[in-house]
Amino acid sequence: MEKKTLIENLARAAYERGSLNGGWLYAEGGEIVSKGVLGFRDPENTQPLTEDSIFQLASVTKQFTAAAVMLAVRQGLFGLDDEITRYFPEIPYPGVTVRHLLSHTSGIPDYFDDADWFMKIWKEEKRVPGNDEILRFLCETKAKPYGAPGEKFEYSNTGYNLLALLVERRSGVPFEDFLRRNIFEPAGMSNTRCCHVRRDGVPFEKYARATVMENGKPVADIDSEEEGDVVAFDGLNGDDYVYTNLFDMLKWDRALREEKVLTLEEQKLMYTAAKLNNGKIAGFDEESGYGFGWCVEHDEKLGLVVSHSGGMPGVATWFGRWIDADRVLIILDSRDPMDYRAFEGYWDGLQAVAADKEPEPVRTIEEIAVQNPDKSKWESWCGKYEHPEDEDFLIDEVWMQEGELWAKAIDDDGDELKFRLYPLSENEFGRKLGMVKIAFGEDGVTVNGGEPCKKL
Repeated sequence: MEKKTLIENLARAAYERGSLNGGWLYAEGGEIVSKGVLGFRDPENTQPLTEDSIFQLASVTKQFTAAAVMLAVRQGLFGLDDEITRYFPEIPYPGVTVRHLLSHTSGIPDYFDDADWFMKIWKEEKRVPGNDEILRFLCETKAKPYGAPGEKFEYSNTGYNLLALLVERRSGVPFEDFLRRNIFEPAGMSNTRCCHVRRDGVPFEKYARATVMENGKPVADIDSEEEGDVVAFDGLNGDDYVYTNLFDMLKWDRALREEKVLTLEEQKLMYTAAKLNNGKIAGFDEESGYGFGWCVEHDEKLGLVVSHSGGMPGVATWFGRWIDADRVLIILDSRDPMDYRAFEGYWDGLQAVAADKEPEPVRTIEEIAVQNPDKSKWESWCGKYEHPEDEDFLIDEVWMQEGELWAKAIDDDGDELKFRLYPLSENEFGRKLGMVKIAFGEDGVTVNGGEPCKKL
C-alpha cells in the first residue's frame, strides 16, 4: 500500500477513536507525500481545523532556541564553553556552560519541580512572571542540582529559559524579535512567531486552542480546573511558546537543508549527541542521544534521524527529519486524546511509514484488552497499598466496581487519579488515559516493572 494511503488510514482510525485532533505532513525530497487535518480549532467543535491552522509547538521550540544560540555564537556574543555565571553571576550553579544547557547536562533543576513559585506570583501578584525572572526563581528557590555539570542527562526546561535570556541580554534584542529576524524571516516562515497567547491574547485568526478533556468533555486549557495554571508559565521563553503551522515547519526543514539560517557545519554540531563526563552518550535512552535541541538517532538503512517532541496540557507535537534520506514528518495536535494507546499507535504508525516500515493498527485499550477474563483473583487484589519511595506513579488503592477492577493512583505531582483497569493478561492491566502497565503478583502491585507496592 502506498505511503499516502497508509498515513491517511492511520489518521482516520485515530480520529474515529477520539485520539487525533490536529494535522500531519510527510514529505520526501521536499515534496509532500501526505498532509491533512482532522478535528476542530475550538473546544466547542464549531471551527473546523484547516491545513494552515496555527498550533503551539511546546518543546519542539527548543530547536529554535538552540539555533538562536548557534547564531549568537557565530556573532561572537558568547561561546559554547563559556560558564553561564560569567553572564549571570547571581545564580548558584557554578561550572555550568552554555553547552551543558543545550544538552540538558547542566544539573540545573527544571522549574516544574518548583512550580508553586510561579503559581504564587500569578495568583497573589495577579501577573505572569517574565522570562527574565528565571534568575530570581533560581536564586530564591536554590533547588538542589540534579548532579554536577556533565554528570548526567536530566531534561530541564529551565536551561532553555536561561539560553533564551542569554541570547536576549547579549544581543540587546527581545528574544521573540531575535527569532523573527534571524530565523523565521530568513526561512520564509511568515506564519510563525514566538508569543504568549494566554498572557497577551491570541494574535492568530486560525489558532488551534489547546484543549484538555475534563469529565469527558473538551475544555480550553485556561478554563480547566486542573490545567488552568498553565497561564502562570506563559511569560517564559526558550523552552516553549513558538506557534506555527504545518507548511512553515516544512519551510524550516528546507531552510536547514539549504543553509538559509545555519551552515551544515553548525547543524552537524547540533546533531551530535553530547557526552557525559564518563564518556557515555547523553540522552533519554541508550538508543538515542541528545545534541543541541534535537534527539539524535541512527537508522541502519536511512542514516541520521533528528527529532523532538513537545507536550503541554492539550498540546502534543513531533518534528522529525531523516537527514540522509531527506524526509520530514510533522505532527501537530491541539487536544488531549480519549485513549492514549490509540494516540501512540497513530504517532508510532506515522513514524513507521516514514521509515519504510509496516505500521501496527491503531487500537484503543478496549480493543486490545482480554475479552471475558478470569476474575477469580481480582477480589484478592483489592485493598490499600503502601507507598515506596522514589516512585513517580503509585497505586494507592484497588477495588471492584460494577464487576470491573478500578484503582486510585498518585502521580509525581501528588495528584490523585481514579481509573478503570483493563486486563492485558491474567495479572497485567492498563489504563485508558495513560501508557502504564500495572501488574499484580505475590509481592504486591508494580507499575512499569518498578518496585512493588505491598498490600497493607
